[in-house]
Amino acid sequence: MLKTSQISFPGLGIEPFSLDSVAFRIGDFSVAYYGVIITFGIILAVLYVMWRARQVGISGDTILDIALLVVPMGVVGARLYYVLTSLDQFDSFADVFNIRGGGLAIYGGIIGGALAVIIMAHFKKISFFKLADMITPAVLIGQILGRWGNFFNAEAYGSATTLPWRMGLFKGGEWIFVHPTFLYESLWNLLGFILINLFYGLKPEKTHKKYDGQIFLMVFAWYGFGRMLIEGLRTDSLYVGPFRISQVLGLVFFVLGAALLLYHHFTKTDMLFRKIGTHKEGEK
Repeated sequence: MLKTSQISFPGLGIEPFSLDSVAFRIGDFSVAYYGVIITFGIILAVLYVMWRARQVGISGDTILDIALLVVPMGVVGARLYYVLTSLDQFDSFADVFNIRGGGLAIYGGIIGGALAVIIMAHFKKISFFKLADMITPAVLIGQILGRWGNFFNAEAYGSATTLPWRMGLFKGGEWIFVHPTFLYESLWNLLGFILINLFYGLKPEKTHKKYDGQIFLMVFAWYGFGRMLIEGLRTDSLYVGPFRISQVLGLVFFVLGAALLLYHHFTKTDMLFRKIGTHKEGEK
């Protein structure tokens, strides 16, 4: 369904403009900008993982095999998570499968994707944490771009504000001015992607990584901290009881990720709690 929104950024001198949620149509079938952006993000994410994999001698075909399971399980997980935390929004069982109607949650995608990585790591005989280091920065790529899909849908915005970068939305016959939380999260993840990849190194010999799983922990700690703060500004959070579930999970990701990073740093151990340097490279 075509959705046209009126948006402005008055503090930045950007006058009101119209934004359609549909990118193009093929007959009666409409393709939303959200879907186009998510698809582009998936392609970039897979290309990034293939680039990282080549640096450690893993073939592109192997990564494509892994992606063929990780991507659909991630989408299914994201939808299932959203459905289970938003049961009151569905009128029929068929609505659960209507992904085009909206409703995907990143934490469900992470759970579904992680299960797929565990399965493929076993069958491909590759260390799970080695794969996780290559794949988790790609999750940030998905969020960097995916939040702009929210922008085209005029959703995932925050509470009212008078800050210079406030976003204006024409809702219910009047203008409201809100935190552009889609932009906050996109920029936060972009910064994290850059910093973590500088630590990871653009070439194997330039890496600061000490053990498989370190990048995995850094990504989750970074993402969790930002999501914990940004989620508190949003007006469309998913709740379980009185709690914003994404904010709680963000806190958990940050605390666990940061705690394990500090523990392994001071004890000189890896993700399996072995002393670094006492096992063979790539050993599970």
